[in-house]
Formats: sequence, structure tokens, C-alpha cells
Amino acid sequence: MSGALEDKRTATRLRILVEIANRQPAVSQGEVAEAVGVTSQAVSEYTRQLVEDGYVEKEGRSRYHVTKEGVDWLFQEAKDLRRFADHVTDDVLENVQEDAAIATEELSSGETVTLTVRDGLLHATPGESGPATGVATTDAEKGEDVSITGFEGIIEIDPGSVTVVQVPPTRSGGSRAVDLETLAEMCDDADVVAATGIEAIVSLRKADVEMETSWAAGDVAEAAAARGLSAIVVVTTDLVGRVTDVLRDGDVLYEVTEAARIAE
Repeated sequence: MSGALEDKRTATRLRILVEIANRQPAVSQGEVAEAVGVTSQAVSEYTRQLVEDGYVEKEGRSRYHVTKEGVDWLFQEAKDLRRFADHVTDDVLENVQEDAAIATEELSSGETVTLTVRDGLLHATPGESGPATGVATTDAEKGEDVSITGFEGIIEIDPGSVTVVQVPPTRSGGSRAVDLETLAEMCDDADVVAATGIEAIVSLRKADVEMETSWAAGDVAEAAAARGLSAIVVVTTDLVGRVTDVLRDGDVLYEVTEAARIAE
């Protein structure tokens, strides 16, 4: 466990070192004291100890530099704190939180249910027939929303994928350079269709394809894939990076294609 969680002195030491790292090389002990909530005298004492321990190097009057050893200690403490936070959110709060699901059959409060994801939405079915279960805390008719708590197990979800379909910018033909029939066929089997860029939006309209959104398309596609849905993002070539950066950061499986472009 992080030393910062075990005693107040280590926690204060950690916060002061963070403030020094954030302000280096010109470090005002008064500013550090105000940020941490201690006296300037206390900051001076902690800083002196950090220098003695090799975590901070003093370069002159009010000039300090965090050493490699200090950086390593900060990383280790941050890692331990993150591990503790993950334990709280994943192990502790997960057992007490409540979430909503769609009842597949009539349910009564206190009834154990099996949890599944269908069409990207959480569903609750009476009984314990699956790997993920919970307990209903409200009554619900079939098709109604029901509150669930006491989650156990893991909901099985096959991650979805995203296809990023490039549309040329207007200067290169725009929607006029798109095979609308091919585009419509590509979108036909997708659970979610989104667009980014005027040329992409116009192409979908001309292909008579209804899109879920033309805002934050990358985020929408990432969320859909996380829920096991397939997504198509039609995007103007100049804006592809806005979408793929989000997908890459979210570890989403995706491919980029120009399959809907008319061959020259």
C-alpha cells in the first residue's frame, strides 16, 4: 500500500514533492505551503529532509530540482495510490452501487437475476443461469426498467469493431466522389452509424442512410464497440485523425478504408 495512505507525514511529504516538481526550478516555499495547507516552516523542514534523502537537489536560493530518485518515488507512490483507487472503485463500490437494466420478464424486489448485454443495453433475466448476476431492488414488469445491485461475476461481451470510411474533401470531389450504393451497403449491417465532416454528412444523406450523430463520432463509436456493437464512422479524409486518435486511446479494434470512393 502507498505510504501516503499509511501516515500523514508521508502524505504531506508526497504532496510537497509534487508541488516542487510542478514549480521547479524556481520554488516559492510560501506557494507550496499554501497549496499543501501547511506552514512555510513545515515546507522548509520537509524540503531539507527531501534533499538529505536524495529526492531533491538544491541548486541555489529558492531553486530546487527533483532528482531521478525523487521521480522514481513519485511514480511508485502514484502507482500504489492508483492501485488502491482501482480497488475501491472496482471491488468495493462495485458491490454497493446500483444500476438500471431492462427486465426481460416480470421481476420482484430481492429477486436474483442474470445480467446480459443486448444491443448495447443491460438486461436482467430471472434466475442465476449466467456468469454475471445481481439482485433486483425494485419490482418491474417485462420491458420496464429495474434497479440492480449486488453485482457478481463478469458480463460476457464480445467487443465490437469500428470501420472508418473515408470520404474525400470537397476539393477532391467530396460527396460526388463517393459510390453511394456501396456506402449504403457498408452502413446497412452496422449497429451504429456516425459522421464527421460536412462531406461525410452530405454523403450519408445522399445515400439515404440515417446517422446517430455527427458530433463526437469517435467517442460514440468507442462507446458502441465497448458494448459489443459494430460501428461505421464516415469521415472526411482531413478529419480522420480526430476519430482514430479516440479509438486508439480506447484500445478499440478498427480499420480505415476508402472502399466507398469511386474508382478513378
